[in-house]
Amino acid sequence: MSEKIVSAQEDGDLRGATCTAASRLLSTTDIWSSAPSPVPAPKPVPVSPPTLQPARIAQAPLTVEAVTGAAPVASARPRANPWPPQKLSLALQGGGTFAAFTWGVLERLLEEPSIAIDTISGASAGAINALLLASGFAEGGREGARARLNRFWIRLMHEASFRSLMLIGGFSPAGSSVAFGPTLRSGQFDPFDLDPLRQALSRDINFSALRDPRCPKLLIAATRIRDGQQQIFRNDAITADVALASTCPPLVHCAVEIDGEAYWDGGLGGNPPLLRLVQDTTSTEILLVQVTPARDSYVPITLAAIDRRLDQIAANAALNAEIAAMEWAQSQAASSLRLSRIAAEDFVDGLAQRSSTDLGRGFIRALHRSGREAAGRWLKQGTDHSAAPAASGQRIVALEPA
Repeated sequence: MSEKIVSAQEDGDLRGATCTAASRLLSTTDIWSSAPSPVPAPKPVPVSPPTLQPARIAQAPLTVEAVTGAAPVASARPRANPWPPQKLSLALQGGGTFAAFTWGVLERLLEEPSIAIDTISGASAGAINALLLASGFAEGGREGARARLNRFWIRLMHEASFRSLMLIGGFSPAGSSVAFGPTLRSGQFDPFDLDPLRQALSRDINFSALRDPRCPKLLIAATRIRDGQQQIFRNDAITADVALASTCPPLVHCAVEIDGEAYWDGGLGGNPPLLRLVQDTTSTEILLVQVTPARDSYVPITLAAIDRRLDQIAANAALNAEIAAMEWAQSQAASSLRLSRIAAEDFVDGLAQRSSTDLGRGFIRALHRSGREAAGRWLKQGTDHSAAPAASGQRIVALEPA
């Protein structure tokens, strides 16, 4: 799945390395603590007469495109790769019922037979959407994935229960309004028994199918309580407990234990994991689906409004840090990686004022429709025009709609 890439060093030493264009973005930097540092090339011994030095390869900057509700603006810049992309990786943010927007995005993408899904990263509700798509795809292809997503979200709407919110991490870790006493959160008495939650997840997700070679690669995040580090679980290690850990709100029920380690909601350390996805993907196209609002034009004054805004800021903090790291990394390495972002707040009016625990059928249906519309616009931008909307900006920090 990887391609042979040869880079020209400034000292003239040509070295071959087997990697992907995406992973090379980070391989020459030291952003990810667990990644080995690159071994510096030995300094060449001066010889006489001097040899000709190969020309330095020009950097291909990381392209960042945002899809907004505004109409696309034509650009004369040619698109380097075919569109729609033949291979795509996905980063799916969690955010309670707001993740119904992602359901719509995924459903629309599955209708494009030319797009192969390579790797999916997710946390909390984003992890659940990733697991639904992957297990359904392994068992029944695109239609199986679509049916699995539909069945889960339709059941969620009709049940409209506290358990439904628990399945998608509907209560944010920062939400003090849903905090319970230490007795209720202890391991001796958990009022929200995890066994029914495991059974509910197993009803919709075939975890054994995640090992199937046809299944997309998965990166599911949970937060290790012992040291606060992000733990990434891949296909062969993903179980119902991993799914529960990724969606585990610490202020509601006790931690989930896996192999002797206790875990909380994956959104605390990476919502969704982005740098790890860049390292693992073999695709040069990454689509980030961001469902938690980043902007709010109102200054909250009530406890509930302050609580909601704090939740939104906390949910996006880790993502903003990873995006900033990627922007810095692009100046350190040549890469043809392109990161696109679809943000729910650009397609759903007043989303920052809504609750991520809203299980109203009309609200979830509206999110689903908006997600389909957003994905359709993202797909269309490469067919009607030769490039993405110029108004969206090309720097990763300039993701606001025009």
